Amino acid sequence: MKVLILCTGNSCRSQMAHGFLQSFDKNLVVRSAGTEPAERVNPTTLIVMKEAGIDISNHTPAPVDKYLDEAWDYVITVCDHANETCPAFNGEVKQRLHYSFEDPAAVTGTEDYILDRFRKIRDQIREKFYGWYVSKPPKEF
Repeated sequence: MKVLILCTGNSCRSQMAHGFLQSFDKNLVVRSAGTEPAERVNPTTLIVMKEAGIDISNHTPAPVDKYLDEAWDYVITVCDHANETCPAFNGEVKQRLHYSFEDPAAVTGTEDYILDRFRKIRDQIREKFYGWYVSKPPKEF
């Protein structure tokens, strides 16, 4: 099964979802990309994912254009902007889903407050994607 997760910068939310999905099942082919990819994964994303036992330090943001010609079982957007600007795929997309999460990179405040928001959003992403993963019929995986 092939899953592509999209967000705007591909530096926080989509990277978290990518890491979690891959941790649920190593046989899944999971990729993530951005409609306007950042230069690097947000450092706080790396911290909170490592706290959750998932090392995504080797991930790098990628442009969605890289994946437009491939076939996907699922394309999942995790922010409203990516959902609204999602390009047309040349390859077959069996199903498109949208789950909206707050952008942790846009949170302002103290370092502790920002870290707390990243953790909350990380936990929301883990819960949503785990629920989605376990609800799929086993034959799909």
